[in-house]
Amino acid sequence: MGMKRFMSRLGVGAAEVETVLDRPDALPGAVVTGLTTITGGSVDQEIERVLVALEATVEVETEDSTWHEQVTFGTQQIGGGFVIRPGEKQSGRFELPVPWQTPITDVAGWHLHGMKIGVRTTLSIPGALDPGDLDPVAVHPLPVQETVLAALGDLGFHFHSADVEKGHVHGSDLPFYQEIELKPSGEYANRIKELEVTFLVDGAGMDVVLEADRRGGLLHSGGDQLSRFRVGHHDTDRHAMAGALHQQLQALGARRGWF
Repeated sequence: MGMKRFMSRLGVGAAEVETVLDRPDALPGAVVTGLTTITGGSVDQEIERVLVALEATVEVETEDSTWHEQVTFGTQQIGGGFVIRPGEKQSGRFELPVPWQTPITDVAGWHLHGMKIGVRTTLSIPGALDPGDLDPVAVHPLPVQETVLAALGDLGFHFHSADVEKGHVHGSDLPFYQEIELKPSGEYANRIKELEVTFLVDGAGMDVVLEADRRGGLLHSGGDQLSRFRVGHHDTDRHAMAGALHQQLQALGARRGWF
């Protein structure tokens, strides 16, 4: 029994947890629901806490290197304070709120390359290692987010890439933020190299942050410039949104002498 207990602390023959989500899809500001089942291992083990959290793959960048790490957020305790016997099963349901500023992973049935969000379930067992269970979640845009992206498409911008960067921008409430990078065509192609869009959502509406990397030339240097404006959750008129975005880009260009 002593060896079994020692091995269980290393994760061999330890209690295991498995989560099955009701749906593998979510929206910012909504909830993810599912069923968690804990199965006892080869020895009795105390389960101090059962935790569920969202997990994102986040890019960390320094002056001389870039790497990715897994960052958990929105952690909630859904159980604990019991002993699981060998072979015993205990199950329980949970609801996990999805923060408003959770990164988008899928748009119009298309997965954004590199975007990874999941529900991580872990057991807190004294003196033991638990790798936990990770279940992928597809996070779809809110109607107003989808409207902004569609309106930018109407203005000639097309998707290029997306990433989640560690850090904060003004108004962000998570330890990271998402940037969706678009390439221009039409009237903007000669002025803007790329446009990065960040959505900072809350219960009342959304800040749209536009970062334009302008094209440089012999007489004009390039550089990133920012524009930021507020929309409501009800602002889902695509034509009106295209007009507002066009106005923002024109105003940004006028301030910087691009046009």
